Amino acid sequence: MPVINTIELEGVSPESWGAAAREALREAAKTIRGINRLEVVSTGTTVQDNRIVEYRTQVRLYFAVEQR
Repeated sequence: MPVINTIELEGVSPESWGAAAREALREAAKTIRGINRLEVVSTGTTVQDNRIVEYRTQVRLYFAVEQR
């Protein structure tokens, strides 16, 4: 039976919340193997001069702990 680990990250994008989530996944996949689920925890934005300049998406990634 596998053991599942989680990590929470925040992705940032000038385009959209979806792009921010994909950025978090892309960066995490560089060092974490076996990611099998992504859950959006929250979204937010950075506002300057009454305009949205950055989309932020906090995600929780799930991945199996490797068995030895």
